[in-house]
Amino acid sequence: MTKTPSMQLRRLGNSDLRLSALGLGCWQFSNGQGLVGKFWPAMSKEVMRDIIQTSLEGGINWFDTAEAYGGGQSEQLLAAMLKELGGTLADEARIATKWWPAFRTAGSIPATIDERIRQLDGRTIHLYQVHSPYSFSSVKAVMKEMASLAVQRKVQYVGVSNFSAQQMREADRVLREYGLRLAANQVKYSLLDRTIERNGVLETAQELGVAIIAYSPLMQGILTGKFHENPSLIRSIKGPRKWTPAFRPSGLEQSRPLIEELEHIASHYNVAPTQVALNWLVNAHGEQVFAIPGASKKHHAEANVKALEFVLTAEEIDRLDRCSKQVLGMK
Repeated sequence: MTKTPSMQLRRLGNSDLRLSALGLGCWQFSNGQGLVGKFWPAMSKEVMRDIIQTSLEGGINWFDTAEAYGGGQSEQLLAAMLKELGGTLADEARIATKWWPAFRTAGSIPATIDERIRQLDGRTIHLYQVHSPYSFSSVKAVMKEMASLAVQRKVQYVGVSNFSAQQMREADRVLREYGLRLAANQVKYSLLDRTIERNGVLETAQELGVAIIAYSPLMQGILTGKFHENPSLIRSIKGPRKWTPAFRPSGLEQSRPLIEELEHIASHYNVAPTQVALNWLVNAHGEQVFAIPGASKKHHAEANVKALEFVLTAEEIDRLDRCSKQVLGMK
């Protein structure tokens, strides 16, 4: 298959990593374990393997996991499936994982890194991220420990998640003292959540050369349009997301015009609305934004990679931009 521009690898922010515009979010590989992992039911290893294989063969070359996803279960199962699959694509896959800061100090960063490496079966941690800014330590103290890991070559590059514009600046400032740069900030971002465009995060990331990694790029399934077509499906959702405002009748009506626009554009490319939504996300800001949709079934992974097989026109990107802003009440 001939690769279209959006299937080509792009540089992740201030790093030398060359990644696909889409990675695979691996929260769902938590094996149903832990407080955070219980958001998803456990899935079979066969399904995990199919999801990972489909992702790799479709052009995705990196996977985003975290210590908090099942207390290391996601890391462990991801590494095991990559090892089982073998071959060049699996062997050369890039790994991003995260340190969990809640109720901890910066001192737990060096104290727990060997466990992260063990859970990943010795695979290289290409991007190590601070899962949130909410630890008992300052951003400065946390980033000093993260920098130390990079200097020791226990991780390749340093990133953050859910950091504000000011916290990003401080993180990058501290890393510069060690000859390093902040590579990425992983934040919630989609056509139905554009907060980072209003709070200075996107603007600051552009200024500093920091990549944005968008999680919840499909707004937990709202952008599929299936709940608008059949609201009764909401009752079958496992986990707490069904109670969020976006899934209420008023929320579905509010987002309906955007779903209709996505469906209209999708019909032109013979793809699904989700694929158009993902394509917009990774192309609306040049090559700065990456996205990490999850997949709990093989056909979800197949849908993800299909989003890399076309590129929206500038006019289509603009139409979605305007429609999204109208739905969100943005000027």
